[in-house]
Amino acid sequence: MDRMIIKGMKFYGYHGVFPEENKLGQQFFVDIELLMDLEKAAQSDDLAFTINYAEIHAFAKAIVEGPPFQLIEALTGHVASRVLEAYTMVNEVTVRVTKPHPPFDIHFDGVTVELRRKRDPDGRSIPA
Repeated sequence: MDRMIIKGMKFYGYHGVFPEENKLGQQFFVDIELLMDLEKAAQSDDLAFTINYAEIHAFAKAIVEGPPFQLIEALTGHVASRVLEAYTMVNEVTVRVTKPHPPFDIHFDGVTVELRRKRDPDGRSIPA
């Protein structure tokens, strides 16, 4: 299976458990990996046989900059499920969301949640 990787997308969102996170917000980093058949796109050089990664960026942006989630696990899962619902040519998706500045008195590069989802026989999103 072929893979398209969109790395390092940066969005501003208001996700978190603490009220100040929902009020002040912060930057989130998102990576999305799509598993799908890209053979026709590779042979034909035709956008009709692939997914426009600008659309994926806009899709992720609308979710991350939209209504807040308490947990980045829920945010990550929502992005993954919605990608599978919207893009039927995607067989499996991996979404990584990094919260670089959690509101704790500790020093690290952030926390990342990674979820892999695939389509079940009925077309629903399930863990991969």
